[in-house]
Amino acid sequence: MHHHARLIFCIYIFSWSINLFLFLVETGSRSGWFRTPDLKQSARLGLPEYTMRRVVRQSKFRHVFGQAVKNDQCYDDIRVSRVTWDSSFCAVNPRFVAIIIEASGGGAFLVLPLHKTGRIDKSYPTVCGHTGPVLDIDWCPHNDQVIASGSEDCTVMVWQIPENGLTLSLTEPVVVLEGHSKRVGIVAWHPTARNVLLSAGCDNAIIIWNVGTGEALINLDDMHSDMIYNVSWNRNGSLICTASKDKKVRVIDPRKQEIVAEKEKAHEGARPMRAIFLADGNVFTTGFSRMSERQLALWNPKNMQEPIALHEMDTSNGVLLPFYDPDTSIIYLCGKGDSSIRYFEITDESPYVHYLNTFSSKEPQRGMGYMPKRGLDVNKCEIARFFKLHERKCEPIIMTVPRKSDLFQDDLYPDTAGPEAALEAEEWFEGKNADPILISLKHGYIPGKNRDLKVVKKNILDSKPTANKKCDLINVPKKTTDVASVQNEAKLDEILKEIKSIKDTICNQDERISKLEQQMAKIAA
Repeated sequence: MHHHARLIFCIYIFSWSINLFLFLVETGSRSGWFRTPDLKQSARLGLPEYTMRRVVRQSKFRHVFGQAVKNDQCYDDIRVSRVTWDSSFCAVNPRFVAIIIEASGGGAFLVLPLHKTGRIDKSYPTVCGHTGPVLDIDWCPHNDQVIASGSEDCTVMVWQIPENGLTLSLTEPVVVLEGHSKRVGIVAWHPTARNVLLSAGCDNAIIIWNVGTGEALINLDDMHSDMIYNVSWNRNGSLICTASKDKKVRVIDPRKQEIVAEKEKAHEGARPMRAIFLADGNVFTTGFSRMSERQLALWNPKNMQEPIALHEMDTSNGVLLPFYDPDTSIIYLCGKGDSSIRYFEITDESPYVHYLNTFSSKEPQRGMGYMPKRGLDVNKCEIARFFKLHERKCEPIIMTVPRKSDLFQDDLYPDTAGPEAALEAEEWFEGKNADPILISLKHGYIPGKNRDLKVVKKNILDSKPTANKKCDLINVPKKTTDVASVQNEAKLDEILKEIKSIKDTICNQDERISKLEQQMAKIAA
């Protein structure tokens, strides 16, 4: 009898245990107890990074395949700049790759046609008009032969590159933009308006230029109390977002000269942050925690109290440079000094920033270029191409989504931003906005003929004072305009005469020196 009762009791306990276990599994899966650990925990537990997110989430980008090209397709023997500045040092478009290099007694960068692979001769021509090191370069999105550069010499220069590349070193920019009082570390072209260029300097000022006239039309010089780490335009170029050394992320309307939204201590660590706009208007940031762990976060500018998502990653100290593809909603993170590229998909379902995978290599990167979508090979299902800078070379890295079919994969290549500007500079400064003009990549992208950049400098004395209160370059009463121009012309004539007389004196001195040298040679003989 006792034996029978004990057996019934054991069966009861066993069935109760199974029910409890099933209940725990069900509630655990609902609340996320059984999710794989995040990247930070993975690192602590010694787990591989790909366990960061639930692996069951389906994505066509989970199997993105990264591959470095063969050695003969690299650009070799390049002395990459050693300047301690956290820009990418490289800019690429469907025609050229530009790389900031070491230059004695000034600043220079290389511009190579994409096909010019292999060893680059030391005597290869450079773009070398700056008198201080070049800190940042950016290709114009509407003209593949126009590039802007910012330098320690406090100037921004805009250059026109010949169609087939340089045969002689380029020392004369199309226009020099002077307005910063300290070095210029950031240059960024407007995404949709022709000839609109933004620059940011260590004077904590942001200037927006009309390159077509050489004028500074907007000067945001009182919005940042500390160094600006980066600036990003939104998709239609109506807003900018900035990350600053004061740990604030700001969203700014540049034409109204207003801060639309800001977040203090977006990342609490003291090391540099980055902030970029996504296509949906949200802001993506990278930075460091108080414990110096690298973080990434997603913010809604309409409510920046709390991030939409915040993930801690690892304890490396290199700044994470984000590269964003609006067509696939993928963000690639390249740490300076890292030897890997991590990529994430941004969606509107939790956890919003989904870890996809990591491309790893042996060598650390000094900088990174990122090809616009129209420069990729759609026949090979290439969805991204990076140009990784080593100490002495530039190595392309190709990201593809393996597909069996040879047909055009329209889910990988929705219509993308083309090279045509949607607005003229004047229209944008007057308040108009426009989204990028999209093109299909179904038959690949064939670069068209670019028109030369023409700069028509306005006579500042004739121009009306600009609407911008902080940037009235000169205010001259109307009556004195004619008098002032006559005086200026007279002064100019005077200066030209002086220069001519100095040139004549130098020629005479040269002749005299050569005669004296000849006499000395005769005496020595």
